[in-house]
Amino acid sequence: LTHPDRPPSPVNVTVTQLKANSATVSWDVPEGDVVIGYAILQQRQDGQMQRFIREVNTTNRACVLWDLAEDADYIIQVQSIGLYGESQASKRVHFRTLKETDRLPSNSSNQGDITMEGLDKDRQLQTGEIIIIVAVLLMWAAVIALFCRQYDIIKDNDSNNNKEKTKPSSEHSTPERPSGGLLRNKKKSPSVNIIEV
Repeated sequence: LTHPDRPPSPVNVTVTQLKANSATVSWDVPEGDVVIGYAILQQRQDGQMQRFIREVNTTNRACVLWDLAEDADYIIQVQSIGLYGESQASKRVHFRTLKETDRLPSNSSNQGDITMEGLDKDRQLQTGEIIIIVAVLLMWAAVIALFCRQYDIIKDNDSNNNKEKTKPSSEHSTPERPSGGLLRNKKKSPSVNIIEV
């Protein structure tokens, strides 16, 4: 007997998108009932594996079953989760996963599609490679800029040190003696001229 506040069992439980290692189960919920989630009991028919999937706070009416064994028989049952409990389990649904080799003939029937898929994959790869190349180039540009900046700082420090060292001797030497860039000579030359005067 079902509790009056519990939702009714899901209906129209079907399995689609069958592959060797996955499948999608979908179902319908009767109108007018508050359903806040679902629970799926999945088990292999030989009894070797059983899995319970439960999700709440969702309005999904489908779920992907993953990590299935290829060429194996499975049984699933779906329950609706309401505000006051879970529904009775749906009818048992049987399905069998495909073999790994079953995928090739189904694709080879449409050779045009395969060539288009291949082209798309090549395009995606080329786009990915371009992105990687651009990222590497940007990284190298950043490294070179950082190195140049560090080198300028080191050069500035060295020239400042040289200026300090050569100050005493510059009083006795000619004002044209280069100890840095043109700007530094211009700044330095008035002080030298004042000393000479």
